[in-house]
Order: sequence, then C-alpha cells, then structure tokens
Amino acid sequence: MSLFKARDWWSAALGEGEEFDQGCLCVGDVDNSGTGHDKVVVGSYMGMLRIFSPHTNKSSEGGVADAQLLEVQLQNAIIQVEVGKFVSCSELLHLAVLHPRKLSVYSVSGTAGNVEHGDQYQLKLVYEHNLKRTACNMTYGTFGGVTGHHSLCIQSMDGMLMFFEQDSYSFGRFLPGFLLPGPLIYNSRTDSFLTVSSALQLESYKYETLSVATEAESRQDPDLPLKTGGKRLMPDWTLVLGEQALDLSVPSFSHSSASIFVLGERNLYCLRDNGQIRFMKKLEFNPSCFLPYASVSDGITNLLLGNHTNMLLVYQDVTLKWAAQLPFVPVAVRVANFLELKGAVVSLSSEGHLLCSYMGTDPSFFTTPKVDAREADYEQVDAEMKKLQKVIREVTRTQGGRPNSLTADKITSTYILCLLFKQLTEVFSLVVRCQKYQRLTEFQRFIFNYYIYLIFSVFVFFFFSLATIWLKFQTSNHIFLFSGVPRVLQSRFSLPLSLVCVPSSPTKTTKFKITVDTNQPPVNLTAIFPEFSSKSEDKDGNTLAFQFLSGAKVTVLASKTSQRYRVQSDSFEDMWLVVKELVQRFDQHFAKLGIKDFKKSFSGPLPLQEYFLSVDHHFQLRVNAQQYQDLLSERAVQFRAIQRRLLTRFKDKTPAPLQSLDTLLDATYSQVMALAEAAEENRAQLEEAFVRLRSATHLLVLLLSLWQGLTPDQTAILEATLLPLLQDTPQLGWEESCDAAVSHLLRSCLSRNPKDQATSLAQAGGPVLSFPRDTERLKKHIALMCDRIAKGGRLTLASEANAQVPIQVQNLAAPGKFGPEKTESQIRSIQHDSCKHFSHRSNRAGGQLLLLPHEAAAQV
Repeated sequence: MSLFKARDWWSAALGEGEEFDQGCLCVGDVDNSGTGHDKVVVGSYMGMLRIFSPHTNKSSEGGVADAQLLEVQLQNAIIQVEVGKFVSCSELLHLAVLHPRKLSVYSVSGTAGNVEHGDQYQLKLVYEHNLKRTACNMTYGTFGGVTGHHSLCIQSMDGMLMFFEQDSYSFGRFLPGFLLPGPLIYNSRTDSFLTVSSALQLESYKYETLSVATEAESRQDPDLPLKTGGKRLMPDWTLVLGEQALDLSVPSFSHSSASIFVLGERNLYCLRDNGQIRFMKKLEFNPSCFLPYASVSDGITNLLLGNHTNMLLVYQDVTLKWAAQLPFVPVAVRVANFLELKGAVVSLSSEGHLLCSYMGTDPSFFTTPKVDAREADYEQVDAEMKKLQKVIREVTRTQGGRPNSLTADKITSTYILCLLFKQLTEVFSLVVRCQKYQRLTEFQRFIFNYYIYLIFSVFVFFFFSLATIWLKFQTSNHIFLFSGVPRVLQSRFSLPLSLVCVPSSPTKTTKFKITVDTNQPPVNLTAIFPEFSSKSEDKDGNTLAFQFLSGAKVTVLASKTSQRYRVQSDSFEDMWLVVKELVQRFDQHFAKLGIKDFKKSFSGPLPLQEYFLSVDHHFQLRVNAQQYQDLLSERAVQFRAIQRRLLTRFKDKTPAPLQSLDTLLDATYSQVMALAEAAEENRAQLEEAFVRLRSATHLLVLLLSLWQGLTPDQTAILEATLLPLLQDTPQLGWEESCDAAVSHLLRSCLSRNPKDQATSLAQAGGPVLSFPRDTERLKKHIALMCDRIAKGGRLTLASEANAQVPIQVQNLAAPGKFGPEKTESQIRSIQHDSCKHFSHRSNRAGGQLLLLPHEAAAQV
C-alpha cells in the first residue's frame, strides 16, 4: 500500500458496459490548435470515439461535458488510435483509427461558436483502407528515413505486416515462424521494426530488408522454394526473453539515452539498438502497462509502470523513486501537457475510467478546534462512579466471587468468529448467477427476490462453514492464502420448482404438445412432484398442472395404458422448465429404485416451426431497436440545429422574428421524448424476448438429445452452439453468433465430405459478424443441422477429428432481405402522433411542423 495517492485533477467515466485496452488511448494536439496543448483521444471496443480537452472546472456544473470535444459512434470496434502526420502534402496532425477490417484516417477541426456553448468540433474522413485480413495492432513512423510525414504498418492476426504510405498501399510481408501476434513498434534510429514472436524472443527487422523480401500474396511453406524473385525474410537480430511481452516502447526524446524497453510478464528489459541488454529489472508484481518519459538527467530515462494492485510506480532506470495509489488497474498510461497542468499522467482502465492526475501531496489546512475549558462537575462524576461500583458488586455476589466463565467464553468466541468472518470477507468472494424471470409484476418480483435471498443466506452460511474448514486446512499445511494465487470453487445447484410456479387446474385444449416415452411402467405423478401433490385436483396421479408466476399454464398427462407422458401448454417456451424437471426427476426416481436400464426418448418430430416463431419475434424487436436508434439520431440533429438558431436569434442585438422556431422546437422535443419512451419499451420487450428465446432453445436442445440419444458431451456442444451469448448487445446479437457457430458445425464435424471438413477447418478469416437482414439463412442452417444429426452426424470437437482448430471462427452469414416495411412506418407513426397537438399552432404561425434533417438545415 502506498503512502500517497495519485492526486485526482480531472476524471471521467466513459460509457457503460464498454471495454478498453492498451491501444485505445493516445494524446496529442489532434485538432491542430497551435497552442501545443494536448487532447485526449479514447476509442472503445464498442466503436465509440471520444476526444477530451481536460481542464479544472471552476463551477459545480458542467465537468465532463465541458471538457468533451467530440463523441462519435463508429460502425466497427476500435482496436487502436494514433495521432500523426498521415496525410501527404500536409503538415497537420490527423487521427488514425484501426478497426478489425478497416484503417481510417480522420481530420479533427474546430469551428468557433457564436454563442456561449463554445466551439463545435467535427470529425471528417480523409481516406480509409479496407483490410483483407483481420488486424491486431499498428505502429507508425518515418519509414525508410522519409521526413515530413508518417507511414503506417499494420500487423494482422495471421502474421502479415501491411505497409501503407498515406492513401496508398505499399506492400505486405509475412513474418517467419509466426503463430500468434505480439506487440509491434518502430525504431526510427535504426529504421527497423521490433516485435515479440511466439518463440518468446524479441526480433528486429529492418525496413530495407522487409521491402526487398518476398511479396506476401499468400502464406507459403518456408521449406518450399520461393515463387518470386525476392529474398527470404530473416530478422537482423533476436534476443530470447523467455516470457511473453506485454508492450514495447522506443523513446525518442533524447539520443543520449537511446534505448529499447520491453515490458514482460515478470521482468522489465532495457536494450540498446543492437539488441544488447543495458539492464534488467525483476518485478515482484503483475504489470499492466508502462511508459518511458524524459528525464532531466542525460543518459537516464524515467519510467511509469502500472500493475494489477492499483499502483503507479515511477522508476529512474532500475531505482524506484515514487509509488502512488490509483482507484483502478490501468491498461494504458500517457503523459500530456494541458493548459492548466504540464506533465499530467493520463491513465485508462478496462472499464472506461479515465483519470488525469499528478504526483505529490496537497498541504492540509485542517486546524484542531479549540476545546472548551470548562470545569468538571465532581458531583456528577462521583455519582457515576458509585453506580458502576454497585453494578460490579452485584455481579460478583451472584457469581460467588468469580467471573462468569460462560459469558467470558461467549464473548471470546464471538470476537474470534467476527474476526474470522472479517478475514474471510477479505479472502473469499461469492458470486451467484441465475436466469432472468419472465413477465413478472413488481409484487411477484419482490416475492421472488425474497425467496432468492433466503436460499442465498443459507448458501452463504454453508459456504463460510466450508471456507473456515478450508482455511484451517491451508494454515495447517503452511499454505499462505495471501500468496497472490487465486483459487476458485464453483458449484451449480437448482432452485426448487415451487419457487416459480404453483399448482393449477389442468387445461384440455392447448396449442403445443410434447410427448416423452420411457421403457418403464407409468409412474404416479404425485410421487414425482410431491410438493405439488397436496393441492392437485387429480387424486389418481395421472394429471398435474403448473401455473408460472407470469401466468402461463403447463399440464402434464400420464398415460394409463402406455409408457408415455405428454406436456402441453399454450406457451412453447414455458414448457422447457417442466420438461426438464420431468426428465431429471424420472432419472432420480428410477435410480432410487435400482433400475439401471431406464431409458427416455422423444419420438419427434422436432417443433422447429414453433421454435422459429420465437427466433423471428426476437429478431423483429432487434430491427425495431435499430430503427428507433436511427430515428432518434435524426431528431437529435434537428433539435440541436433549431437550438443553435434560436440562441443566435436571442443573442442578436436587433431582435428578429422567430418564424415559428419555438413551435418547431417544442414539436421536435415531443418527438424525441416519444421515440425515447418507445425505444425504452422496445428494449424491455427485447430483454423478455431473449429470455424466452433461451428457454425455447433449451427445450429444442433437450428434445434433440432425447430424439437422437446424444451423450452429455454432444449435448454440451449443441447447447454451446445454439446459445453462444448470455445476453444481447447492440454490437453483437444472438442471430449472427448462432449462425456462425451452426455454420462451423456444418462445415466441420457435420460435413458430408471429409475433404471439405479438413479444408474448412484450415481456413482462417472471413467477414466480420454483422447484423443480418433476415433470419432465413439462420433457420435454414438450424434445420439442416438437425437433419444431419438425425442422419447419423456426430457432434465432436475439431481436435477429436485430428484436424487443426482454426484461430478464429468468423461469421459467414450473407445479407438477405431487411425486415418488413410496415415496421418502419409503424415506428414513424409514433413521432407523427406525438406532435398532433402542435399542428394547429404551427399552421396558424405559418411554420413547418415536421422536418427531416436536411430539410431542417435548409429551414434554419
């Protein structure tokens, strides 16, 4: 623990649920203001690009909003951002943004505002390159010694270095012996590129060697002869590290301290430009990021190093000079110069906590308050003393002159137990996860959460009891719990069925029916579900009905003559929990009877059409959410345009007529609010639809396993294929993820041709997962997968078939037809209805009520 904390100068929380990494942060004068003051550029894996100009906020309002210059939602995930001279014939700085399949270069410009809200910043695309291979990271510099502008080098996931000189592609080269990508950096002093290979060694390649090597049109076997006239690519020098490198850095602020820094998992290396080691520092912690920066002494380099214990350490070569505590684990750190603070430390966490801080301490202005010098009341003190003495005599008299040992033992035991619980809470953490409930009222949710709390309390009691025993065992075996090695104990348990449903009257006519066959005589259902037998209307035990808290009813019927059981309901998704409980309780019941040859099956056919109804409903809600988002963006642009025009009118010294702009502003505001409420309602429906889709998918997997007698391993593969996500996100949904997984099975273990299977497993790359236009392709693939499993297809992992597992399984879904046109018209009707009460006022004032963005700009 550090004595000092990093002094918080400015901070911001970026988004919610976004992810950030090492390359998502950079600093520089990206808007070319000419003042020399840096701006902070942050990109996230969710595609959100933000630019900040941090400054101290004098007032209580504003804060992050005043410092934020720009926020843009891009279409693809942002892997890395850099600021440099990336445009030919221009000395201005531009912003390079690396996406998985695209490199984009933008110009950031600011326009002076006419009102008190300040300047306006715009992001304009200068050029972009579509990449044929999935990118991992990039670096930039004056390749080949060219001055005046910067070139870019991108490393792909399969080991190809792609070189770009402004808006043109130069060449590409494959790294020899490549397996997994590592950090990449350019050394301008030697005109070479440094990377760490999968052989755990640092490799240096000169730009001249790369430019004359073999052209990388496709991956070639290094043992085969070269097909072109180039030279075989070989590193200029290598250095064995023996560990994976987290980051590389080549500081260029002083030639007197020309060094190459390598941050490993357990060591810090400082090398000369020829690969010789200057010094090496063994780390006693897990590092997360680092940054060399200039020192006031020649030949010495200062170093900022963050670790996973929320510490920011300052080294001068190998000497630790300062240690400061951060409120998070930094994944990226930079040093920037702002208007009000020079040399600020900018750090970013993986959850999006952005902090600008400085080292040192702040003086304390606290003064001890004066104590009132009043005289003591001796009579009151004497009365209190006599009262305490009386209590002591009474206790001593009742216990025969000796203290109560039971009370003392109780106090000691309580103290030890509290101390043990306090220690356990520092060592152990407990996480409980359960599936979401469907369509419950607020009172039903309260009851449900209350039962969960009771069960959770009992579970916590047993957990800490076991933890206490484990603690004693570890202590007795001299194993230290605070050694830094985490240990995980995982346990899966099922909540009682009576927690989510109650007995009900049977339903005779239903829409959906499922029949389960067994090889044993019929069983009384009251013996299978004893907790529901007391309130069941059928005393023979052949019929049992359940009603969920959401209102759905499920009926179970047992045949009197055959060995069949029928589950029926008006809700297809709600049958999954009852069918699952029925199958599991059959196994437990016949296992207690000692019957080892018990078998259960499903005769089919699979209810694919009923399942596809849930798929279509979920997808239509996703389409609606996207359309709501687009309409909200349009209305927000129109709303801001009207605001700017009104503010200009109000600040004008010569008042001018508003020309019904106030009416248009009210109408646009009503449209924005109506669309926001409709989008929020659609979001809640989408969450419920995804829960019901998961239930329907579980039911389909269960029926398919019973139909074809799948093993537990095969059932697990099938479940992981059809349920690749725990929840939907705006960037990645269930449809595209499931289609990619099912397509992989159809091209691998369920392929009819073994040659096609081997070829498909060897393929890498492919289109990025994107929002599909319809569900026809997905439904066709799921039906084809079920058909091939029914015809004897074997579900297995690629490694079991002696085939190489591909590095990345990409989405192969092709674009189809977009959602029905009537959905968009229904959504647009919401904004039309929200402004009906303004139409009379607008017509009377001669203004226009509803404008599209380009029409609004023309009107303003």
